[in-house]
Amino acid sequence: MKISIQKTDGIREYELSDGLNLLKALFKIKESQDNSLTFSSGCKSGVCGACAMMLDGKEVLACQTPLSSNDIFLEPLRYHEVQRDLKVNHQSIHDKLKTAQSWLNTPQKATITQNDVELTKVESDCILCHSCYSACPVLAVNENFLGPFVLSRVYRYSLDKREEDIKSSIDLIQLNGIWDCTLCGECTVACPQNIDPKMNILSLRSNSAILGYSDPNMMTMSFDFF
Repeated sequence: MKISIQKTDGIREYELSDGLNLLKALFKIKESQDNSLTFSSGCKSGVCGACAMMLDGKEVLACQTPLSSNDIFLEPLRYHEVQRDLKVNHQSIHDKLKTAQSWLNTPQKATITQNDVELTKVESDCILCHSCYSACPVLAVNENFLGPFVLSRVYRYSLDKREEDIKSSIDLIQLNGIWDCTLCGECTVACPQNIDPKMNILSLRSNSAILGYSDPNMMTMSFDFF
């Protein structure tokens, strides 16, 4: 099979026999064909999210992706600074976490039950692969959009009984946040942990409406059909 890779200096092609998963294939290429090939990996078992990349236009975890005899094309995640080849820098997303303050802002004492744990279990399973960020079309036109990962983190902590002041978190996601999302669902499709950022964002919109916020885009819309 032929594996084409978008490297920093252009597209390069490699030939490999079948029967490997994608991450093993990359290590094989690095060992025997191109020792300059750069990519990230960690746990090799789908837990750390380090090996996320694009395969034929879709986000995948290399360690969890079997290969067939079909030729494939690999490239780094979209909307990230490419450090080299398939390795990207996640710092811009971490900066957005700080902008949205996606953590417990005003902690209070609370008794956490198993039901409370279940409410945030799915969102807490995020492995930080940032595939949802790469899949989001809004970032193609607005690089300041907080993105599905950050907004899902805000949602996770909005459900946490230990957070006393939910409004402060809601205040911070109005600009370049929940109203900028197109609700296309591409982030949900891309998530290897079955997290649903689209529904999380819808829930945050509902919470925002309860607190008196509304979609600012409504102010620019025309409803005159005559």
